[in-house]
Amino acid sequence: LTPTDRLRGQVAGSRVIAADGGIRHASALGLDVELWVGDFDSTDRDLAACHGHVERQVHPAAKDKTDGEIAIDEALKRGAREIMLVGGLGGQSDHALGNIMLALGLARDGIRVVLSSGGEEAWPLLPGALALDIPPASRMSIVALSDLVGLSLTGVEWPLDDRMVKSGSSLTLSNTVVGPLEITLGQGYGVVVTYPG
Repeated sequence: LTPTDRLRGQVAGSRVIAADGGIRHASALGLDVELWVGDFDSTDRDLAACHGHVERQVHPAAKDKTDGEIAIDEALKRGAREIMLVGGLGGQSDHALGNIMLALGLARDGIRVVLSSGGEEAWPLLPGALALDIPPASRMSIVALSDLVGLSLTGVEWPLDDRMVKSGSSLTLSNTVVGPLEITLGQGYGVVVTYPG
């Protein structure tokens, strides 16, 4: 995790549920944690002692969900309509890809969700319109996880208008934001990855 000013601004005033060792991210960002969930296999004694005042929900190591998914479930139970998965892109690739797929599922259910590691952000892309506040000169990509039909992209160096992009195509990788970033999609799904600079 890179605790950038942008990330600090994005999480300011948020309710925070930490998933196991993810409480380190909350500490790095100066956030108060409402609930700490997980099997605590990533939590050493010193970390546990530093956060002894935080309400904990302990789960067995042998379970059918990651600690992160349990944290998401708790956020939804508490009425969350927007979720930021801080640290959701870092660490292990299998967890990062799993978090992206979880985010797509949340977006399909009407939850606004973003994953962030500070220097990198990922947004689910579904049919409809998506406007993102990304600083000019930032790099951005769209990863087509299915065929994308009717993809339009404005506010970038290389705009697109009603294009079809095959799943896995590199056409939409490594673009540059030059103005208000707006994406519309007719059919398909993917992920927008940005590197706010």
